[in-house]
Amino acid sequence: MARAYAKVNVSHPHLFKKVANDILIRDFKIFKPQELSNIVWAYATAGEFSPRLSKPLSDHIVQRDFKLFKPQDLSDIVWA
Repeated sequence: MARAYAKVNVSHPHLFKKVANDILIRDFKIFKPQELSNIVWAYATAGEFSPRLSKPLSDHIVQRDFKLFKPQDLSDIVWA
């Protein structure tokens, strides 16, 4: 949902805060590489920042096996 809002340039800080809270209660291992890249892309594109989410999510991404990521996933993460 956050990606959809970001893609159409709609700002909705309350939604992004709720999405961050929902992500934080989950084990990051359940997310596929593309899902992880979609999350960081959506926050960056929407100009949203969640200090509570960014550090643990970025720590998790760098610990994942990069061979599992498609080039587009990695590109989106680096861009974000």
